[in-house]
Amino acid sequence: MEKERHIRIFDTTLRDGEQSPGVALSLDQKLEIAQALAQLNVDIIEAGFPVSGPMEFEAVRRIATEVKGPIIAALARTHTLDIDQAAKALEKAEKPRIHVFTSASKVHLQYMLRKTEEEVLEMADRMVRYARRYVDDVEFSAQDVMRADWEFVKRLYEVAIEAGATTINIPDTTGYGTPQEYGALIRRIRDEVVRGRDVIISTHTHDDLGMATANALAGVENGAGQIECTINGIGERAGNCALEEVVMALYVRRDWYKAYTRINTREIYRVSRLVERYTGMPVPPNKAIVGDNAFAHESGIHQDGVIKHRATYEIMDAELIGRRPAVLVLGKHSGRAAFKKALEDLGYKDLSEEEVKKLFARFKEIAEKKGPLSAEELQALVESEREPTSHFFQLEHVQFFSGSGLLPTATVKVKTPDGERVATHTGDGPVDAVYKAIQEAIGLRPELELYRVEAITGSTEALGQVTVRLRLGELQAVGVGVSPDIIEASALAFLDAAGKLASGRATRHPPSIEEVHRGV
Repeated sequence: MEKERHIRIFDTTLRDGEQSPGVALSLDQKLEIAQALAQLNVDIIEAGFPVSGPMEFEAVRRIATEVKGPIIAALARTHTLDIDQAAKALEKAEKPRIHVFTSASKVHLQYMLRKTEEEVLEMADRMVRYARRYVDDVEFSAQDVMRADWEFVKRLYEVAIEAGATTINIPDTTGYGTPQEYGALIRRIRDEVVRGRDVIISTHTHDDLGMATANALAGVENGAGQIECTINGIGERAGNCALEEVVMALYVRRDWYKAYTRINTREIYRVSRLVERYTGMPVPPNKAIVGDNAFAHESGIHQDGVIKHRATYEIMDAELIGRRPAVLVLGKHSGRAAFKKALEDLGYKDLSEEEVKKLFARFKEIAEKKGPLSAEELQALVESEREPTSHFFQLEHVQFFSGSGLLPTATVKVKTPDGERVATHTGDGPVDAVYKAIQEAIGLRPELELYRVEAITGSTEALGQVTVRLRLGELQAVGVGVSPDIIEASALAFLDAAGKLASGRATRHPPSIEEVHRGV
């Protein structure tokens, strides 16, 4: 039986991740993220590039001093100044690592380094040895390996290992490789360069073609023992391999990869949201593992399966990464079974099948207009549709025109006991115009005593709930309307109250003090 291997997680959120366009973390934010990464139990934190400036140096120094547990790595080019600064920043680290890098592809050598292959080989040898004077743990990387000449790559990594590198990192810097190519390269390095020596092979993959995670996992299949990645996959251009994706892939498919990490998976979601907040880079809803929709189900077929058994459409538990249990998103694709379960979860367990049927029809109508409904919105919908709502008058259609310099005008079509009625009216505003049109259509002119609008949730797409109180002589009635359109909700509320007045289901208006004194 194949022995399972421990795959080290090298997190470079604070170095490569911070290179994302528009991201600039403060010292305190970097320190907080580093502490969160330590709680996540990553093996290595690449804290930054000390030679790049005083603030970067101080961030690495503070992290090295205050964060305990993981190896703390600092990046350095093949220059003595870079290595000196990295070593100085790491002085108080429990487990320091200097990460030395150069380039491997011809285009990098010609246009970036402006050096020959022999010059690069000589610098790599000398600078890895120089870094080993400071620390026992030295990682060596050569940028753009996927587009480099194999013979040069082989010589370069041989030199680094002979000079004392303990980890050799194989960066697909431009996201150019495919899983087949990258996996084959890792295997070749394992077989022809490492050759059984006590050296860890590391992957560093970018997502320019959307294959960063697949490439990293191909590297694991072919002998890599470390994955370089970032929280939420942030990084230059299209970003890096996402930590949450490779970690959970190795967790869920441990049977396939025969490998594991020591990540505390229940911290994943919390760290993801922390990085999202501090970097200002929103996590897409469909992002694997940490996106809002990653454990959400709206399709009726999927919801039906999850209700019967979660494993029908879920390969991992949301709680495993620190999220709430999977949710059924009630939207236009939802089925009646999921809708009924959501009602039961809200406490509506005594509804008849006929009530559920009517509520479901109204829910579908609203979901088509506004999208998914929250629990609060669903609750408001139920309360507004249940008795004592009047169906004496039914709104068939409402349309209004309003705007700067325009006379507010509304047209309504109302179903009454005597048939459909259509009326058009102007008003001081769209609601006033709608109410005057409704009064004309139903032949009643009650007095509006109360008009109240509430947003059921805080978003701009929230359902609106309108409550009105109408008075007609000695009778009064309260009506409620719920809709994503406030004008429609206003019309529904007015017709609800007016229907109670017209059908004899209104209450007597309490007499005023003056009326009592007059003996009414």
